[in-house]
Amino acid sequence: MKRRTALEIPYSIRNIIGDRPYSVDCVGMSDAQVICFEDMVLKIGPEREESVNEFRMMEWLAGRLPVPEVLSYVCQDGRCYLLMSRIDGVMACDGQMLEQPKRLVKLLAEGLRMLWTVDISHCPSDNRLDRKLKCAEARVLNGLCSIEDAEPDTYGPGGFESPKQLLRWLKEHKPVEDPVFSHGDYCLPNVFFKDGKVNGFIDLGRSGIGGRYQDIALCCRSLQHNTAGCYGGKVYDEAFDLSAFFEELQMKPDYDKVKYYILLDELF
Repeated sequence: MKRRTALEIPYSIRNIIGDRPYSVDCVGMSDAQVICFEDMVLKIGPEREESVNEFRMMEWLAGRLPVPEVLSYVCQDGRCYLLMSRIDGVMACDGQMLEQPKRLVKLLAEGLRMLWTVDISHCPSDNRLDRKLKCAEARVLNGLCSIEDAEPDTYGPGGFESPKQLLRWLKEHKPVEDPVFSHGDYCLPNVFFKDGKVNGFIDLGRSGIGGRYQDIALCCRSLQHNTAGCYGGKVYDEAFDLSAFFEELQMKPDYDKVKYYILLDELF
């Protein structure tokens, strides 16, 4: 844990954290800055719908799921500052978990079932496909979709010519949804384990009502990327077999839906 010069943050939050030592978390794909203290986390990012929704959903999920407690939230000068409690445990992408694939998929499936037990009748955020496709269209029109960060086979020979063509395909092939409570970005760094159980979920900016396969698909992709060494460099399994994951979910896999939601995520 390092102590560095004072952060440029709102006074109300600075008053809480004082001069506590901290470190910067570089895990994950978010463009937010994440400052970790011993028992708190400060997330700083652009003021936009996803940032606002994260605060809203963390407040709503209190008592429903193991999520961080909101300690303070301030938006000013185009930035959002979310101070929250720190979840104990290890990330699902931790090496000790990746070395135990059977245990890992069992816990990830347990996490999904926890999400799906949340009553969505009064959920304040709706991220079903109609809304997500509208958001995707706005991103495409504003040139916000990166081709460079996409999966290797999404664009180019054998793939799509452009984000615009991908969006058209997504609209034409929209699957039937099974609405549940969805994390929205159910990737391994966003799930924490402790004492052999799921202990918490983080990065909830895309959470809300969504299709069941939204989380399944991104978890499948995250499992394959993390075990293949795409992030840490160490290869645990070059071609992770997803069948064990679906066995734990007690579901027959629909790989067309897995493909659809992964392609949809290319536009976000």
